[in-house]
Amino acid sequence: MYRGHPLSELAKMNMDSLIELLPTRRRRTLKRGLPPRQKKLLMNLRAARKQQRKGKDVVVRTHCRDMVILPEMVDLTIAVHNGKDFTRVKIIPQMIGHLLGEFSITNKAVKHGNPGIGATKSSAYVPLK
Repeated sequence: MYRGHPLSELAKMNMDSLIELLPTRRRRTLKRGLPPRQKKLLMNLRAARKQQRKGKDVVVRTHCRDMVILPEMVDLTIAVHNGKDFTRVKIIPQMIGHLLGEFSITNKAVKHGNPGIGATKSSAYVPLK
């Protein structure tokens, strides 16, 4: 369900009626039209859907982090670039209306280790064991 409409109904909707259900910022983005790179991604996703119906597992890779997730993308796997590598994102119905980049984190949590060889003078006073 998305805003009171089941997924099957959303898939049958035309783009104009679907846009009216989205939040304001996404609605404004889609009303302006899709840039060529987003159109290309959409075409690749439609081709992947055909391959998926044939029983193949297809992952579409993209750098397009600002693409709004639409109902026709549900159940597809998209590899979104995070600046270093591609993060696989399985699209589920709760993601409709969000951006692809929201599900591919660009920074990594800092994990500080123990001081070692070449550490600064101030870390010499930290007990090694």
